[in-house]
Order: sequence, then C-alpha cells, then structure tokens
Amino acid sequence: MTPHALVVQDLYIAYRVRGRDLAALKGLGFHIGAGEAYGLVGESGCGKSTVALSIVRYLPRNGRVSRGRILIGGHDLYALGDGEIRELRATTLSMVYQDAARALNPSIRVGEQIAEIYRLRGLTAPEAKTRTLAMLQRVQIPDGQSVYDRYAHQLSGGMQQRASIAMALSIDPKLLILDEPTTGLDATVEAEILDLIAQLRREIATAVLFISHNLAVVSRMCDRVGVLYAGALIEEGPTAEIFGDPRHPYTVGLLRSLPRPGRRKDHGRLESIPGSPPAPDDEALGCEFAPRCGLAEEKCLRVAPPLFDLGAGTATRRSRCHFHARAQALARITPDDEPALSATDRSLPPMLEAVGLSKSFGGGRHPVRALHAVSLQLWPGETLGLVGESGSGKTTLARVLLGLVSPDPGGVIALDGMTLAGDSRARRADQRKALQIVFQNPDSALNRSHTLRRLIGRVLARLGRVPRAERPARLAQLTRSVQLADHHLNLRPRELSGGLKQRAAIARAFAGRPRIVVCDEPTSALDVSVQAAILNLLAELQTQHRVSYLFISHDLATVRYLSDRIAVLYLGRLMEIGPAERIFSGPHHPYTAALLSAGLGLSEKTGLRTRLVGEIPSAIHVPHGCVFHTRCPRKLGAVCEEQEPPLFPGAESGHQIRCHIPASDLGARSEFAVQESGDAA
Repeated sequence: MTPHALVVQDLYIAYRVRGRDLAALKGLGFHIGAGEAYGLVGESGCGKSTVALSIVRYLPRNGRVSRGRILIGGHDLYALGDGEIRELRATTLSMVYQDAARALNPSIRVGEQIAEIYRLRGLTAPEAKTRTLAMLQRVQIPDGQSVYDRYAHQLSGGMQQRASIAMALSIDPKLLILDEPTTGLDATVEAEILDLIAQLRREIATAVLFISHNLAVVSRMCDRVGVLYAGALIEEGPTAEIFGDPRHPYTVGLLRSLPRPGRRKDHGRLESIPGSPPAPDDEALGCEFAPRCGLAEEKCLRVAPPLFDLGAGTATRRSRCHFHARAQALARITPDDEPALSATDRSLPPMLEAVGLSKSFGGGRHPVRALHAVSLQLWPGETLGLVGESGSGKTTLARVLLGLVSPDPGGVIALDGMTLAGDSRARRADQRKALQIVFQNPDSALNRSHTLRRLIGRVLARLGRVPRAERPARLAQLTRSVQLADHHLNLRPRELSGGLKQRAAIARAFAGRPRIVVCDEPTSALDVSVQAAILNLLAELQTQHRVSYLFISHDLATVRYLSDRIAVLYLGRLMEIGPAERIFSGPHHPYTAALLSAGLGLSEKTGLRTRLVGEIPSAIHVPHGCVFHTRCPRKLGAVCEEQEPPLFPGAESGHQIRCHIPASDLGARSEFAVQESGDAA
C-alpha cells in the first residue's frame, strides 16, 4: 500500500518564551495522500505557520516537538539525520513562505538563486540558466532575463512571491507546502499560479499542503480542509462539505465574515467573530472557543469536546463541538438592516488632487517609467480603490502622493487646493500628518526591536499630540479596534505572527488622526474575521471623521465593499476610473474584465475567465499604441498598435475608459469571457 505523502500524528509543539513553555500545537493530526491538496485555515496565530515550519524542520531555536510524529513518504522526519534532511529538501519537500522578501537571499541575484538548484541537480551552468528562465516565464514573470539579473529588493512584492514560487517548483517536489502563497499576488497572476500548481499535481502527483486565510482560494484548490483554532484541529472534511455545511461555530463565523457578492459599506457592517483568540499561556478547562461562541453552554466551559466523527460519506468528517448538529443555528452578530456606513460628500471641493503625475526610475538608455500622466481626485470621506497587476504602478503612485519619492517635473499634487512639495521633507508638519500609510509588508514598517506599546505610543505623542495622561486610554482604544489584546502591547514585532504585525501597523497609522490614509494591501496578511473587523473599522472612522482612503488591494471583494470609486492601473497608465458599482457591473475595459473574472469569489461562478494572451510587458519596453494591445482579447488591429487611446467617457458621469472600442460596444464581462480549462479540484 502506497504511504501517504504526509502524516501528522498527535503533534504537540511548544515555544520557550521567558522561561515558560507556550503551547503552539495541541495534539494535531491529519494526513495528505499522494496528489491530494489539503487546505489548512484559521485565524492568525492559530498555529498554521508552525505546522509548516515543523514539517520542513525549520522551527526556531525556542520551538520544540514535545510529542507526536511527522511522516513524509513513510519516513519519520525527526528521526532523520542532517544529510538525509538535506536530501529530502533537495528532491522531495519544498515550501513557499508567507514573506517572500525574507525567503530570498538579498545578496544574491534572484536568477542565480534558482539556477543554483538546477546546478545541484547536475545541470551545467548554461543549462541551469535556460531552465531558470523557463521557470520564471512559467510563473508569469515578464522579461525573465531582467529579473534574473536583479536582487530581491529591486522587485515588487508580487514579483518576489513569484520568484519564491519558482524556486519551490524547481525541484518538482512530491510534497509542496504553500504558506499564504498568493498573499502578494494580483488576481490574474494568482489565477495563473493556481493553475500551475494544479497542473503540477496532475503531472507528478505532487501533494499540496495549502495554508491560507483566503477561503475562496482554498475552496477552489483543495480536496479536503482542516480548520485550526488555538493550535488544535476543530473541524475537518471534504472541501464542499466544510464550505457548504460547516459543523463548528468557528467555521460558520469564518465563512460569514466574507463580504457577500455585491455587498458595500453603505449596506452596513460586515460580520466578524467577537472577541480574540486565547493567548498561548491561557489554559481552558473546556472548549477553547467557548468564550467567543454564541452556542456555548455550561458544558462547553467545563468539558473539552473531542473530535466527533460525523460519519458523513466515505471521507473523514470530524468536528470538535458538543453541539455540531446545530452549528449553523449560530446567531448573526451584525443584522442586515444596520445603518449604512457612508460619509462621502461630493458637494465639497476635492481634498486631494493629482494632475499629470509621472515617475521614472533609473537613467541611461533604459529608464523605467512606472507612472505616466496619472490624474485623479479624492473627496472628503471617499475611498478610491486602486487595482491592477503587480508592477502596474499602484505602490509607486502611493509613494509619490505621500512624498516618499518625487514625481517627474510637470506633475502637480494639491491638498485642500494648496500645491504640495514633491519631497515630504519639504512639506509642512500638518501636511505630513494629514497623509499616512499602511504598508503592504509590516516587517519593513515596524522596528523589530521596540514593543508595540512604544511603536504606537510614539505616534500618539508626536503626531496625535495626545497628552501623556490620556495616552493609555487612547492606546487601549486603538489596539482593541484592530483586535489586538492587551498582552500584545508588551511584545515586539518579531514575536508576532504576520496578521498581528499588520494589525499593529494599521493601529500606528491611525494614531496620528490623519485625514487621508493610503492603505497599501492593508488586509493581505489578515484572516477573514479580522479583515472584516478592519474593514468595519475603516468604514466607521470614515463615517465619524470623514477620513479619505486610497485603498490598494488585489482582493477585489474588499475593494468592492469599501470603495466609492475605483481606478484601474496598467503599466503606469490609468485604464479606467469610475463609480465602484459601474466598474463591477460593466461595460468595462477588457483589462478590467480580466481582473474581475480572475478574482471570482467563494460564492461566485468560476467556470468563466477572460484569458489574457501573451506575457506581461516589461516597463522598460512599453508597447506602442495602447499598452494593453499585446494581451488584449478584443484588439481591433492597427489602431490599437499605433495609437494610444485617451480616456473616453464611459456609461455614466465620472466613468472613463481608455479604449478604442466605444463604451456602448464593450459590453459586460460575460459577453466575451471564454471557457476556462485545466482547473483542478
């Protein structure tokens, strides 16, 4: 009988912190068959990444396996010697890490890091380079030769993640661990990467452990799903049954936290799970989830539930709940008739205005023009969603507006009608305070040596001008609003999970009471429940204080919920801009249609996708005419290749589309979507 690719048996893992053992995993057990994809979901801090690190034997020095076994191909992982482990990692086991920037060596060119793997497999240097360039192309990296010669810090977050995936796939692994592999990817590249992983499963029977807070991706990619909470498996079963008929109140809460199709902030708040997960040193007598559960009774507080075998079908179906039969009777926290959350006032002049912004990097023969003549406006209390593929110029636009990089000559940025200096250091203190940012990568934004109390408190004092006596109360209010517990304030960023670090970054951005916040992927590292809480927080602050947001995200569901208007960027050009519902309902630019169809959510149809032909062009060699014509499924011909279209009026006031095809002829997405093929699971 062929052994499972992975078996985890009764696994207990603890971290030694300040002389105490803190439990991270408590009796975890599951298995993955050859060629099977198993999803592991749960809130940040529940132990998902600890599972991944234990399987590759990369636990930090203060972590240890206190009980249990991990079997890979029938071999006990923790009984293998160092040489055997290295051989396993080189031939069988591979992992894509959550933070691609830290997974890539900053002192070695990206291409050389991948080519080294092929050379260790016996290929010559030219052969290794050829295989590396082919792999870069396979993971949708444009201009592979240019990326081959760059260092990690010279790539965007999405590019870094694709390079990390290319490294993991280069050994044709039998077991592939994906720890939040699509966090930094846009919708179109995410779809292509998921197709690639599905193809790999078919070709070489790769088993996949898919760790993610993106429930839509897990529902599409995985055969079975396990739900983690406080280090324990609380529900497990076939994907369709877990998402269609959850049998644990926690799973029900996670699914309800997802923005429903078409839901917007003016429809009311999103539902989220009340309370916070238990601290690692909390010892519950009964069910760990009971303090947050609407179904909890006295029995739940006294008796820890076992994993009940539900006996549904032939596949394993288990739930760790005394009342699993009525899990879906869990009362909703947020009623559908709750007051709207909206504060946009278009009768006032724009708060922020940008006219003709361009930005070029590098000199010499091949400068990179990251932005090209972008103009937009932002009103008080408005959210402008900014979408587009990685490398389209979203983060560059944000940095230009903030004054972190200066625009090319000719561009103008105005706040309240007053022109802002291109360099933030030349702006007045009140102007710098007015514009704040939540960065995509909290590791780069937070000083790893300081506690959260000091990091956030310093902003309260310097930008918020909060009197010393009032700071503790204001600090407590901020941390509770982003679901950080009191004990987190005494921790440093290096002691927190990715989601907790992002919550701290959001709290710090709002500590100075800004008027405009640039949110650069603010929820990309957050699980769905905390994401819902953060989106509610953003909407509530907007209602109360008329804060405006430039909201950059790859997650189109969150963009749709929070945004009043949406702007679509491609190769530094504004391709479409208009009211959010108009952008989603169409008619829309063919590029917008591709983004929308690739970003279909959990409860939407996944059978149709607008396919983009060709490779993503390099920003160094921008196509003539319409920059999108090399990939456009609706290219007209010579006019698209020779003439760049202006922004034409769209279907209603304020809607503009940069396309030679008239808006009346563009139609909705379904009119020109093509049948998707080759999907797995």
